[in-house]
Amino acid sequence: MKVKNKKCIRNLSIKQFKAGKTRNLIAVFAIALTTLLFTSIFTIAFSINEGIQESNFRQCGGWSHATFKYMTEEQFENIKDDPLIQQYGKRRFVGMPSKVPFNKSHVEIGYSDKNQAHFMYCDPVEGRLPKEGTNEAATDTKVLKLLGVKPKIGEKFTITFDVDGKETTQTFTLSGYWEYDEAIVANHVLIPESRAESIFKELNVIPGKTGDTMTGSWNMDVMFKNSRNISKNVETVLENHGYQEENNSNDGTYISTGINWGYSGAQMSESMDYSLVIAIVLVLLLIIFTGYLIIYNVFQISVANDIRFYGLLKTIGTTPRQLKKIIRQQAMLLSLIGIPFGLLFGWIVGKVLTAAVMKQFDGLVSVVSISPGIFIFAVVFTLFTVWISCIRPSRIASKVSPIEAVRYTEGSNIKKNSKKTSKKVSLWVMAKENLGRSKGKTIITVISLSLAVVLLNFTVVVTKGFDMDKYVSNFVSTDFVVANASYFSGDNSFSDEEEVSPSVIDEISKQSGITDSCKVYGKTSHIQELITEKAYRNNYNQYMSKEEIDNNIKLEEKTKDGRIADDVQIYGMEKFALDNLKVWEGDLSKVYEPGSRNIAAVYVEDDYGKLRKDSRWAKIGDKVTLRYVDEFEYYNPETGEVYPDGTNLEQVPLWSARAKKYKDVEYTVSAIVTVPTALSYRYYGHDEFILNDKTFIQDSGTDSIMLYAFNTTKKSNSNMETFLKDYTTKQNQEYDYESKEKYVSEFESMRSMFLLMGGALSFIVGLIGILNFFNAILTSIITRKREFAMLQSVGMTGKQLKTMLVYEGLYYALGVGVLSLGLSIVLNPFIGKTIENMFWFFTYKFTITSILIVMPMFILLGIVLPLVIYKFVSKATIVERLREN
Repeated sequence: MKVKNKKCIRNLSIKQFKAGKTRNLIAVFAIALTTLLFTSIFTIAFSINEGIQESNFRQCGGWSHATFKYMTEEQFENIKDDPLIQQYGKRRFVGMPSKVPFNKSHVEIGYSDKNQAHFMYCDPVEGRLPKEGTNEAATDTKVLKLLGVKPKIGEKFTITFDVDGKETTQTFTLSGYWEYDEAIVANHVLIPESRAESIFKELNVIPGKTGDTMTGSWNMDVMFKNSRNISKNVETVLENHGYQEENNSNDGTYISTGINWGYSGAQMSESMDYSLVIAIVLVLLLIIFTGYLIIYNVFQISVANDIRFYGLLKTIGTTPRQLKKIIRQQAMLLSLIGIPFGLLFGWIVGKVLTAAVMKQFDGLVSVVSISPGIFIFAVVFTLFTVWISCIRPSRIASKVSPIEAVRYTEGSNIKKNSKKTSKKVSLWVMAKENLGRSKGKTIITVISLSLAVVLLNFTVVVTKGFDMDKYVSNFVSTDFVVANASYFSGDNSFSDEEEVSPSVIDEISKQSGITDSCKVYGKTSHIQELITEKAYRNNYNQYMSKEEIDNNIKLEEKTKDGRIADDVQIYGMEKFALDNLKVWEGDLSKVYEPGSRNIAAVYVEDDYGKLRKDSRWAKIGDKVTLRYVDEFEYYNPETGEVYPDGTNLEQVPLWSARAKKYKDVEYTVSAIVTVPTALSYRYYGHDEFILNDKTFIQDSGTDSIMLYAFNTTKKSNSNMETFLKDYTTKQNQEYDYESKEKYVSEFESMRSMFLLMGGALSFIVGLIGILNFFNAILTSIITRKREFAMLQSVGMTGKQLKTMLVYEGLYYALGVGVLSLGLSIVLNPFIGKTIENMFWFFTYKFTITSILIVMPMFILLGIVLPLVIYKFVSKATIVERLREN
């Protein structure tokens, strides 16, 4: 028989809910804290994901889905109206300035229509885009600042730039500007298409027949219906109009394309590695477990306190299912109150922590997400935690016997042997036995508090394990490095136009405090190495397909013994630079000797500082033949025909180059080394070898200084920093510098981030633990008020009772200390090894200092909290407490 009793059950649930005000307050606080943890974690995750995506769009040059590149006007007109294309933007590249003041910036000059400018974040905040048939131009505030032009509409400015290798100077009138965004790699100066055509005509540059293939060509950025299947849509558009992107033939069917990897491969969800996924899952499980501990404990204690009430309900016919429903409804009411507070404060905490995390990523757009997903996930995970926390307490309430419920006192359901003991009864023993009466509550409270201590200790282990020397030495090996500004960008190959002038070194040397210094010479002439086909394949298999390598080998000129002449990068290093190399094998001292025919092979390290033995072919004792080329000749590798000097190679069917005038020098590999980033070329792709400076100058016939590195005394370090900053920004803008202090600051900032996040998590988990402890002590004292009155009635003094309660608190503190220490001893080595595998600059160091520091706080808590709670509870007389049911 079904009875309409939902309203009755709901009323019972609400009235009991109103009766437990203290329980409600603790439960709401616990649910709010759990929600706060989830919300802050999801806020950080969503914000970083959006920040990465926005940054990738900016690094890609815009947020369009794809690009059709280097087209002819006919190709552009054919495909722009394809039905798959929802929007398109047209762009034509004109040129780039490379001289001061633009030598430290990437600035592109060209035409973009309104859509294209919007795709590239080039929407003027003042003024407008340039009009056709005028000399107007629009740009960003950084370009204007570099030119020394005020951001004022109508201002004129002049730029000197290269157009397909031809220098020109042009004057424009500012029609509009937008704020500079440092996350965007390229700055743009947008001009009318008519002005672009005028410049091409003036310089006799013919679009489609330029040396770089891109100047003047038609580029089209497109938006499809959505970001799904971008690659397939691009292929379909090409096929619809008879074009392809596989074979770069001369039949007019080839169009180069590009997919915006901000959509396709750069989102955090797609680029996560397994270690990051595991870390996120572990954090979520930790929060669920932490929330479970306190919410479960709150309801477990609440059910124990109200067990008589549930027993009486059973006597009047309430079913087990209805009792479970009463507890679940109360849990939902508490969640309705606690979750909104947790969402609000969790988002605020997440916002603060997100800002700290974002600082560690260069070029990452700082975004604080307000995605609905943050709050949906936080609510779902919190409700799941509340739900699993209610399962056992509701089961206990539903199974209780009415008769047993009336007789229930805390711990009375524990069956014990009635074995007599001669053990002396003391306050310590009584306190211990009291905690044993409700072992589940005691264990959960100890675990909850211990989690906070273990987390804090783990945070200290991580932050102490970050090795600053390891981190800094990977980037710089000297206090300062000075070079041409273009060297630090790594965009172009080093040339004699970018050498460090001896006069610059003289200026630096005049400053006091320099202890050691060195010059590193770079390759500015043609140098090749003669290598086997196997070594050639090994060098290029990470950059090219097998088919591309096979094709290159067919085109390459070979020696009689089958070796291939391949480009190589050579360093010439003075003694102090050689001293800063990491030697993995062999004897580097042989390379120091002037005129020596010994050479060091430069290998590559992986992300964890381990040598990649397959990164180079040369081994200790191997002979390396370097070919110093004075002159090349160009020929057809299929027919052998040599092309006359001055032949336009773009107009011949096939060509390759080989050395015509050269000298071969043989060296012996005496050492295998790795070069610190700060002393390297900063671009890769070829084998690298090191000679001493004298041998390099003698054999190559060049003496262009690539960089000047030096150390200073600690006292003069800040003065040198100030001098170099002023010198490279005001006196000689062609140059730039790097300092060790920059990387030290980066390291400290990153370490602070981990300390902040770990500390915040430890604090919140600790707060939950203390709340659990407070709840356990409070309910223990409240449920035993009558018991305490009986003890006092038979002679126990108030002082003895308070001492017993203090001992109970101290037992909790002792349990926390022992469990925290045990977990740290067991888990720290494992966690340390895991972190070492994630961060190459981490060195595990065992420590329990944080446990020793916080334990006095828990001891104090164990003493003070029971006394404070007992003071409020014991205001009634012994007789009044004895009369309570």
